[in-house]
Amino acid sequence: MTDTMIDTCPLIHGSYDPEFASVREAFADNFRRRGEIGAAVCVYKGGKKVVDLWGGFKDVAKTKPWDKDTIVIMNSLAKSMTSLCVHILIDRGKVDFDAPVADYWPEFAQAGKQSVLIRHILSHTDGVIYCDQASPGSWFRWEEHIKALEKQEPAWAPGTYGAYNSINIGYLLGEVLRRVTGETVGSFLRKEVTERLGADYHIGLRPDEIARVTDMHQNPKNGFFLIAGDPSSPLGRAFRSAPKMGYFQNSREIREIEVPSFGGHGNARAMARVYAMLAGDGTLDGTRILSAAAIERTRWLVWERDCIMTKRYLRMGFGFMHNEPNTLPMGKNMAAYGHSGTGGAFAWCDRDRNMAFAYCTNFQREGPGIGARGAVLSLAAGGGTPPSWLT
Repeated sequence: MTDTMIDTCPLIHGSYDPEFASVREAFADNFRRRGEIGAAVCVYKGGKKVVDLWGGFKDVAKTKPWDKDTIVIMNSLAKSMTSLCVHILIDRGKVDFDAPVADYWPEFAQAGKQSVLIRHILSHTDGVIYCDQASPGSWFRWEEHIKALEKQEPAWAPGTYGAYNSINIGYLLGEVLRRVTGETVGSFLRKEVTERLGADYHIGLRPDEIARVTDMHQNPKNGFFLIAGDPSSPLGRAFRSAPKMGYFQNSREIREIEVPSFGGHGNARAMARVYAMLAGDGTLDGTRILSAAAIERTRWLVWERDCIMTKRYLRMGFGFMHNEPNTLPMGKNMAAYGHSGTGGAFAWCDRDRNMAFAYCTNFQREGPGIGARGAVLSLAAGGGTPPSWLT
């Protein structure tokens, strides 16, 4: 069913299966009641696309429409895509899941990190959550950030504790990938995942892709950046290496340079395809990305607790966040897993139902969790009980 909605909200385009009419209604309601500017949502079920909607505008003035091929920064969904690349290397026998990181990157063994394993980085239990010797802006200078990570002491004994590795996980996994393959995360992801799946998502954009990017608009109620702005907090300490340019999310650097922890750009349609592959035991439309055994590893839950970095309850696996009904609802199946981004992007898969969901927006989410707009769409697609804060 096609849908062009002309009422009190901007034009909404795309299609949806009548079974998922509630997703279309929630999408429209976000524009009517929740301040949505521009966004897209996509759902797969049984390997088939059942929702593909987009609408609104690229700009706050509402003069430039969000088009079918508009892309936006999806922030920390890049962590799951970088993790996926390493899962591919493990699947191919190029990287050992239980090996020390220093087996592939000898310089990393400095400062008490010789016992950090690949699995520790994937599960956010490595303790290398800070980069104290990196100068501001090192996010955009790979070699400098890597050298600083080599000198960094872990915040705890590797494997004994878990906390969200907001900045470093993409660099840590990306350097392992570079040492093993000679490629960057962005080039490997293009070649081995997104181009094979026909998914319009990349870390490090080409000029023609940059031309399709919508800016990310700030939300004063975004809890993540409020925490990051407090230098006395663990997250604030991790953000000491941030560039001194103010709002970096729309910068040329974040689009052109590969920042594999939070610098990927794409749209809901692209991310839903990747997660539909995970939901389908590693295959989508006849293209296999991972073996069924490797997919099983992606669904393991490693730890769950109140996170010192994000100041919210997290359930974490190997490169993926797991369903947390109060702050990160992924439908009624607690075995669902995916990832969120501080801008508001959100994606998950439910392997038991062979289902995948993705949402992206250009207006930052509210609060430290997923925010109301992503939550209502996720619940409309996957079911589950709305959290008490959701109105």
